[in-house]
Amino acid sequence: MRIGRCVDTAGRTQWVAAQADGGAELLRGESPFTGLQPTGSAVDVSQWLVPIQPTEIFGIGLNYRAHAVETGAPIPSSPVMFMKPRTAVADPGAAIRLPVACEHGPEVDYEAELAVVIGRTARDVAVEDALGHVFGYTCANDVSARRWQKHAGGGQWTRGKSFDTFCPLGPFIVTSDEIPDPQSLPIQSVLNGRTMQQSNTADMIFTVAELIAFISRDTTLLPGTVILTGTPEGVGFTRQPPVFLGDGDTIDILIDGIGTLSNPVHQALAVSTG
Repeated sequence: MRIGRCVDTAGRTQWVAAQADGGAELLRGESPFTGLQPTGSAVDVSQWLVPIQPTEIFGIGLNYRAHAVETGAPIPSSPVMFMKPRTAVADPGAAIRLPVACEHGPEVDYEAELAVVIGRTARDVAVEDALGHVFGYTCANDVSARRWQKHAGGGQWTRGKSFDTFCPLGPFIVTSDEIPDPQSLPIQSVLNGRTMQQSNTADMIFTVAELIAFISRDTTLLPGTVILTGTPEGVGFTRQPPVFLGDGDTIDILIDGIGTLSNPVHQALAVSTG
């Protein structure tokens, strides 16, 4: 099932099942994790929302071999983990805002990622059992302000990846029964119609199951936890010349079997504190 959240034409927030013909069927229930039931009723969608409001967001860096190579970094011996705040989440179609804090010039980069949605509480999960805790998968853009990530975060990545709108998700969660093997999905990013990243989740250094097992060691992952599994080669800062997101751009994240996450890019306005 392809599960989404939307605002309908009457202004109500609804859970829906996205249909192959572009339509949406109303789902009855409070949450995907407690059960959603088809109603047979069509919904007129006014706006798509993030398909899940995460309880936590874990990110993984340097998890594609070719991406590690293009950055000049050694292949990690264990997952490189960081976190994003929930306030970074952005809806499909919502603007990625270039932070005023990036006053030293262009630095905001795109990162196409497969996002894993945990559906069953996980703690100290074995690799062989890990996929049984997955509710489904969606598209993500791990937007990153590179100067802040590399030089202005005290050696930590979180600050450069935590600005508002730096975690678009969606448009749908595809349930895990429809994706039995998350390590065989073509993934790409497209900037203003130009393909920037084109790879396959088979290039991951640590599989989805291995990531869940690693993150859940002595750590409880609640239903709704989102894991961003890393990005393939082709990011903007490794290009010559570098390619960063600019005001007026559109960035699309495409994963076969899941869908297309599209977001425009706008310059944020300074907020007066006076």
